[in-house]
Amino acid sequence: MTLTAEQSPPGDQNPDSAPDPVPDRAPDRAPDPAASGTVLAVRRGGGLAMRVDSRRNLSTLHATDVYALLGAGAAALAVTWLMFERLLPFNGTLGFLVIAYVLFVGFYALLVSFDEDGPAVRDRVAAVVVQSLGLVMLAALAFVVVYTLYEGREALPHLNFYTQSMADAGPVEPLAVGGILHAIVGTLWQISIALVICIPTGLVCAVFLNEVPGAFSRFVRTIVEAMTALPSIVAGLFIYATIILGLGFDRSGLAAALAISVMMLPIIIRASDVVIRLVPGTLREASYALGTSRWRTVWHVVLPTSRSGLTTAVILGTARGVGETSPVLLTAGFTAELNTNPLQDPMVSLPLAAFELVKSPEPTYIARGFGTAAVLLVLVLVLFVIARVIGGRGPGKLTRRQEHRRVRASRRDAQRFAARTATDGTAPGGVGASTVSTDSTASSVSTRSTT
Repeated sequence: MTLTAEQSPPGDQNPDSAPDPVPDRAPDRAPDPAASGTVLAVRRGGGLAMRVDSRRNLSTLHATDVYALLGAGAAALAVTWLMFERLLPFNGTLGFLVIAYVLFVGFYALLVSFDEDGPAVRDRVAAVVVQSLGLVMLAALAFVVVYTLYEGREALPHLNFYTQSMADAGPVEPLAVGGILHAIVGTLWQISIALVICIPTGLVCAVFLNEVPGAFSRFVRTIVEAMTALPSIVAGLFIYATIILGLGFDRSGLAAALAISVMMLPIIIRASDVVIRLVPGTLREASYALGTSRWRTVWHVVLPTSRSGLTTAVILGTARGVGETSPVLLTAGFTAELNTNPLQDPMVSLPLAAFELVKSPEPTYIARGFGTAAVLLVLVLVLFVIARVIGGRGPGKLTRRQEHRRVRASRRDAQRFAARTATDGTAPGGVGASTVSTDSTASSVSTRSTT
């Protein structure tokens, strides 16, 4: 809220005359920052009057905005059609859409400029470009999902598609024979081994980067950030050259899991590092004030506080590893039979099975390939949804199960404190009460850090 007043020129003021009365003067009080408008003092008939300038609502879509969008779209389509069909020798759907979009942005800026000034025009144009590009990305993602599900519609309804392998299914066998059970089992084995390697390694590395500052930790963080952009084929070549060629191991599920771990580990470390950095320093200080060591503080305060974020980091790394094809292609081999031993013999995964099946000229194999891709796509989308649900939970917000667990823990602590007080036989202000107070403080810090 701003209060302004017009000042008369010095030559127009009469020192002998009394000031004019202000009939509409507002009472003297502090400005209210929560008011919906700005109060201006304007001169009316020799006095000052209060006028409220209403605040503009920037989130409401007005009729003029709709008309500008529709008019710009219609003009862009009309001019583009005229250019392609009558004036210039242009053709092609992609070129038509690109030129129409450019003309749409130009016409929209022109229409908005009739009612707004320069900054407002630039703001509207930037908003249209950003929102339209977002819609394009959303449409592309929806197209990929819908097209994959549509192409795999023939294979997905068959139950044998999930319970059988391709050992007895030839290229001309109908879809009622054979399935992707071998690929599902192989994916589960490879991801499980990769998680066993990546979860402890990634979390320990993230804790080290945050709790042990220095030149070496900065060097490790730089290497981790660089490895997040590592091409997957490089990870596969590394495991192929060191494990298979160098040490003489055969292509197996274990080699594929090691290659997947190379891709998952930087994602988990980087995401966990960011999450642990967000833990408030006051929680650490409160833990140190109670006499705990650094690593007990990490174990009982830092990690429980960032539990949801660390879970999200692991899920995101898992989603990255599930969809990898190049490392598995070089290290796992290919087989149509079910292999439950990751230490020997080739073991196929869902991405590799989809890649091999869609290369076949047979329609049934192509349908199975798209069905495999649809299963993989649904699995990755489910992982991302879980990560979004867990990561979107606000700090301090517990699930119902965690709330019940917290209530039971509080009741046990209260009973323990009461039993200790009764055994010591001290007054509420004595040594026993001091002990209870200290334990209550520690319990409070632990509860806050967990939430």
